[in-house]
Amino acid sequence: MFTRLILPILAAIVLGFSVISILRTQPARASAEPPVPPPSTQFKTRVAAVGLIEASSENISIGSHLPGIAAEMLVKVGDNIKIGTPLFRLDTRHLEAQLAEAKGQVLSREAAVLTAQAQVTTAKASQNEARINLGNAESMKDGRGLSVEEMTRRRTALDAANANITAAEAAVAAARADVTAAAATVDVVTTDLARSTVTAPIDGTVLQVKLRPGEAVTAGPVTQPYLLLGNISPLHIRVDVDEHEAWRVKPNTAAEASVRGNAALRASLRFVRFEPYVIPKASLTGAATERVDTRVLQIIYELDSSSLRLFPGQQMDVFIQTDS
Repeated sequence: MFTRLILPILAAIVLGFSVISILRTQPARASAEPPVPPPSTQFKTRVAAVGLIEASSENISIGSHLPGIAAEMLVKVGDNIKIGTPLFRLDTRHLEAQLAEAKGQVLSREAAVLTAQAQVTTAKASQNEARINLGNAESMKDGRGLSVEEMTRRRTALDAANANITAAEAAVAAARADVTAAAATVDVVTTDLARSTVTAPIDGTVLQVKLRPGEAVTAGPVTQPYLLLGNISPLHIRVDVDEHEAWRVKPNTAAEASVRGNAALRASLRFVRFEPYVIPKASLTGAATERVDTRVLQIIYELDSSSLRLFPGQQMDVFIQTDS
């Protein structure tokens, strides 16, 4: 009887040790509070959204009028600039050579005008001489003093002188047109020289500089702007409200934003405007191509950041008070 119970007793003992061993190796599951409390608001009814801080002028991507090689950067990140402040300059040596050539063409064409005017003077002198000769011949009382051939020659000489004047005057007009064209070329090159220095279109702050001397500059659209400008006094925040909740949001209602990472830091918002076109929402993952999952209504608020240190491009959690 006892022998038959040994195996079950040993099995029970092994099973007990196994259970105890497994329980002892299980990790302790202690409840822990989140390191940062989630954002919250005092609004009883509200719409929650995500906002992106931007300049009140919107972020302005600076391009170039002309292609070329960057020769000199004239500003740095953080500079406060005025409208018309030079930002960067392209290499202009080829334009300076073209300008010198164009100015030389103007001088050459002006000399051609003087030459053509001298030809007009010569043609008029020949015309006057031919007119006098013909007049003397026609005023002779005795018509037998000159032959018919001589009279014909003198009349022909006057006609040729008249034609020479017309041709010389046309040459003067052509030379003056050449001067105008050469002067226009000078204006074009001078304009390109001025456009080779890119200037600020607004008063604002340099937010980003991604161009260095020696790098190539194109005149068309670029993936990454060479410079980013904006007026950051005050800052605006662009809030994406889901289209399903857009009907709940009204202008001039209370709104506030919490700083990501510290929900206790809040800033009040002042309504500026609706962006009237509902657009696809981009998930802000930082990837070159963002995922699109829904459509959103964008609302622009002015951000009261006097007591906070906020930056353009920073995300915030936004709560907008609603009636229901």
